[in-house]
Amino acid sequence: MLHLQIPEKKSKTYWNRLYGSSLALSIVEASNTHANGPVVVIVEDVTHADVLTKEIEFYKDKKQTIYHLPDWETLPYDIFSPHQDIIAERLTTLHALQHIHGGDILIIPLNTLAQRLAPRSYIQGNVLNLKINQQLDIGSFRRDLEASGYSNVNEVMEHGEFAIRGSIVDLFPAGSTSPYRIDLFDNEIESIRCFDPQSQRSDNKVENVELLPAREFPTNEEGIKKFRSRYREMLSGDPLNSIIYKSVSDGIMPSGIEYYLPVFYDEDTLDTLFDYLPKSSLYIAPHELKQQLESFEAEVNERYEQRRHDIERPILSPSHLYQSTSEIEQTLEQASVIYTSNKKHIDELYNAKVKTPPDLILQTRLDEPAQALHTYISTYQGRILFVAETSGRREVLTELLRSHHIHPRVCKSWHEFISCEDTICITVSEISHGLVLLDTNIAVITESQIYGQRAIQKRRRKKRGADSDAIVQNLTDLTVGAPVVHIDHGVGRYLGLEKLSGDGYDAEFLLLEYASNDKLYVPVSSLHLISRYTGASAENAPLHKLGSDQWSKAKNKAAKQARDVAAELLDIHARRAAIQGRAYHIDENEYASFCNGFPFEETPDQETTINAVLDDLRSQQPMDRVVCGDVGFGKTEVAMRAAFAVANTGKQVAVLVPTTLLAQQHFQNFTDRFADWPIKVACLSRFNTPKKQKEVLENLSNGKVDIVIGTHKLLQKTVKFDDLGLIIVDEEHRFGVRHKEHVKSLRAEIDILTLTATPIPRTLNMSLAGIRDLSIISTPPMQRHSINTFVTQWNDALITEACQRELKRGGQIYVLHNEVKTIEKITRDIQQLIPEARVEFAHGQMPEKQLEQVMLDFYHQRFNILVATTIIESGIDVPTANTIIINKADRLGLAQLHQIRGRVGRSHHRAYAYLLTPPESLMTEDAKKRLAAIESLEDLGVGFTLATHDLEIRGAGELLGENQSGQISEIGFTLYSELLERAVTALKQGKVPDLDKPLHSGIEIDLGIPALIPDDYVYDVHQRLMLYKRIANAGVADNNAKDSLDDIRVELIDRFGLFPDYLKNLFSVTEIKLVAQNIGITNIEATDTIIKIKFNDQPNINHMKLIELIQTQSKLYHFDGKQTFRILKSAEEIDQRAKQIYDVIDALSIQEAA
Repeated sequence: MLHLQIPEKKSKTYWNRLYGSSLALSIVEASNTHANGPVVVIVEDVTHADVLTKEIEFYKDKKQTIYHLPDWETLPYDIFSPHQDIIAERLTTLHALQHIHGGDILIIPLNTLAQRLAPRSYIQGNVLNLKINQQLDIGSFRRDLEASGYSNVNEVMEHGEFAIRGSIVDLFPAGSTSPYRIDLFDNEIESIRCFDPQSQRSDNKVENVELLPAREFPTNEEGIKKFRSRYREMLSGDPLNSIIYKSVSDGIMPSGIEYYLPVFYDEDTLDTLFDYLPKSSLYIAPHELKQQLESFEAEVNERYEQRRHDIERPILSPSHLYQSTSEIEQTLEQASVIYTSNKKHIDELYNAKVKTPPDLILQTRLDEPAQALHTYISTYQGRILFVAETSGRREVLTELLRSHHIHPRVCKSWHEFISCEDTICITVSEISHGLVLLDTNIAVITESQIYGQRAIQKRRRKKRGADSDAIVQNLTDLTVGAPVVHIDHGVGRYLGLEKLSGDGYDAEFLLLEYASNDKLYVPVSSLHLISRYTGASAENAPLHKLGSDQWSKAKNKAAKQARDVAAELLDIHARRAAIQGRAYHIDENEYASFCNGFPFEETPDQETTINAVLDDLRSQQPMDRVVCGDVGFGKTEVAMRAAFAVANTGKQVAVLVPTTLLAQQHFQNFTDRFADWPIKVACLSRFNTPKKQKEVLENLSNGKVDIVIGTHKLLQKTVKFDDLGLIIVDEEHRFGVRHKEHVKSLRAEIDILTLTATPIPRTLNMSLAGIRDLSIISTPPMQRHSINTFVTQWNDALITEACQRELKRGGQIYVLHNEVKTIEKITRDIQQLIPEARVEFAHGQMPEKQLEQVMLDFYHQRFNILVATTIIESGIDVPTANTIIINKADRLGLAQLHQIRGRVGRSHHRAYAYLLTPPESLMTEDAKKRLAAIESLEDLGVGFTLATHDLEIRGAGELLGENQSGQISEIGFTLYSELLERAVTALKQGKVPDLDKPLHSGIEIDLGIPALIPDDYVYDVHQRLMLYKRIANAGVADNNAKDSLDDIRVELIDRFGLFPDYLKNLFSVTEIKLVAQNIGITNIEATDTIIKIKFNDQPNINHMKLIELIQTQSKLYHFDGKQTFRILKSAEEIDQRAKQIYDVIDALSIQEAA
């Protein structure tokens, strides 16, 4: 195709005039002809590496492998360490370079090329191989892992971690896509399985695992010893003043330790990338390589000068860490090198035979926007391949071409295009530059040449396990001192888990403290009586007194209130049930193939919600369902599936969104998903020309448009539908009441689906089941990285550094400044601090058109730093923005801080949040607490519970009316919803709710044996607490207790190994409790001689059977005539004893007719 020259051995040549994506094509051609060594492509930075990789992927055939040696994404001499995943990818590549084949392609940013690297001997010498049946001594294996830089944790979540529990070892090797669970039998490896770090459950088995070191330097005793002696040689000053020296001496690797790499090795033992690569490698570098290396060298020297005087962190001179420009140039003189440029060369021999890709941007102002494109196609003499970024964009492009009577053939790849004969073809790929080949007369036209914008970046998500279930969330953030509610005793404070001995065996208890320092010990088997208190902040939560009637009064008052609310809700429900809507017939095959277009795995909550929505559509009653879920939790997919089900039957769907920007983003997403279906999607927004607007309105009224997306314009009287079936309202909390009422009055039988991000707690959802249909999506999608959060005062150097770190890795930055009158000044300040960045500002008082333009430009990366007010809180996703600086953070509420901070950390890059505050003395107490809370909760899951605290209360107030919130804060949220649920159930059955009936406070079972999770089986107190809670709550959520207990049993054996006896006892006790609670038993007590079973006043038992048992086996059974039933012989074995109780309960239960 291009046939550019390949240099002879140890010589150089030039490739010039490389327009468009011709560099990628020529690299692929070079890798095909240069068979005796790899092709090494040196690029300026990470952004260039990404673009080039996509283009090479497009042109290459199957046989070449592309390797990356990524940049650390930190600044030289940074005090942060690179993300564990980056270190893992680097180690994997360095290990793979030993066996790199001819024709393989390695892409590296030039600062990685300049770095000095760990010696090859270290990386090869520290690879551990594990296979089944191999002997493994756990003690020495642990030492080996620690020596290779792995860190010992409770639960393995990311690369470079391991956990040992008895005979089970979990570890996440660098270079592997999933962690492994190794099961030992004595000292022999019995099995190796992959497992999911989210649910901690294992799945498929593997035969062997290759373990690379977790760091680029040794961290064993020898490594630390070497570090200490070399540190004294290489760095001046007293080592004892240095944080770095002290931390490493204690075996802790501080962040930023990577910039001390040479201190771990002997003099002159470090390698460079050239040492890792074969001598026959072919290097391809930009023509400006020397200038680029020199400016990088200058930056390193400048950072060195800034930081060299810090006594606590003395640093190494640049020559220890990086090769100089002249060293790199000398090495390249001895190699085969191609210098590339897109400028012309005087000698025609070096110029590629390509032309600049034409600029065919649509001119929306013209009557014929695609004039340039049409002219180009009709005058071009050769073949044309159009490249769209996604299949949805492919359809948009095909439609544009069809309007000019051009019908392109769809090709799967570049190679299919080359081998076919058709003149005009279209394919899907994410390349951003086109190409015009002169010799073969081929033109590649990409979407950005026509639409002029970079579209969305894809994100992968991982599935979350069942752990994020309500019961567990209930106790996730139980810290000592947190308020908890005990159903019989009221609100107290949690003080921890304690083990007490009594009756000859140990048992674990939860210790709670009440008013006047009274203590209450709650056995772990009764953990279902305890829930986290939500309803007011922890400081304002009530503290009740044990043994007083304060708690029962509060409970009764709330129960009365709950009864009134329940009656009101049922009334609404009855009125809705009376209206008939339409039932849709859903074509299962077509629906299934539509679902396959969803590139991610559905989260469990998402699946439940989708099924609920489909059931609503199938039923006769009109749907009115609210779907709640945090930003980015997958509500849009639910809407799409509902839209498909309705549009596929020929009815129309309207999607209502609050802003024009969201309308654009939804329109993009919907067209992508409906690309392969005969369903027409249109958008009504101010971005349309009047002509386009008119056309959409006409098509709506004559039924040519199936799905329309728009702002509240859709509610205007001028909008007429042909046959509207479903309205989807997105971001409901941002529409006014008037708009909502208008939607409802449109027609009683229209189905309405509402999406909102205000989390309404799950418990309330249960109590309202069947009244207002609520679905909650609370499983976060994909594993997002936690956000590094810092609270600090405004400091120019810090802000400059934060911005440079982000710009270095090709990212963008939000600066939040919530004051319109000074926002332009702050923008100027930031521009002065970081002159190389492009800075813009946005606030709510700008003309809307201008505001939307700024936001779109930011989204398409036309500038790097956006200074904005809190309007970004509900903006569009910008996956490349991963640093946020929040000015005057002490003025924002907790939920708002969480929401705004959640704007970053939406991709696989480590995210940073800087909360800038005035000096401490000027802040209120509350502000200090808020900032401390948000700084400590960097994790996504816990942050969610935190933000829901104040939202839960708001959400509850909105749903139930204001007068409820007082009751809620007195008795706590969870209990209130339980009362409400009881009242609703009673009223539905036509009974009057009995306010005095005690809440079900569970059965006490004492079998005279220790039943607990031994601490040598699960070491971590927090994990034990969670497991107790899950076992006690088995069957609460899904009524199938036996199955949920079995699931927990399987999971525990999988994660922690075989059950010890005490734990078996705990499961036996729980199983008895589950069957006993249905027949009205309140207490079971067993000793070595006798078993007593106590019933409540109205037991649900078969009385004839009871009499029969006592009459026929009077020596074994005895009943005292009131409530106590006795078994006069107690078996010695626990299993037998449990079976005795089981048999009696089984005999006494009322058998339901089959």
